[in-house]
Amino acid sequence: MTAHAQEDFSQHVRRYLYVFYALLVGTLITVGASYIPFGNHAVNIAVALVIACGKAFLVAGFFMHLISERKMIYGLLIFTACFFLGLMFLTVSAYADFPRMTVIH
Repeated sequence: MTAHAQEDFSQHVRRYLYVFYALLVGTLITVGASYIPFGNHAVNIAVALVIACGKAFLVAGFFMHLISERKMIYGLLIFTACFFLGLMFLTVSAYADFPRMTVIH
């Protein structure tokens, strides 16, 4: 193995370790935020989702190498995200679709 290949390899390992440490810190922040009473469950969920999205970006971007891919991959990723948001919208809007005088257990 040449010196240049060794240096390139160690640079990639260092980057993966930084992402791993960032994911560990993100997990600690998630656990810490779960003990903070924000006063509203919606705020708690929003904080947890923001932290989870940041961690998902790190995993998808660096471990799955999406940060250096072509535009087609980004198009598929945006399509998937829009499809997911549409399904979540349908799920949330179904809560308002109960008939009147219905008891939810």
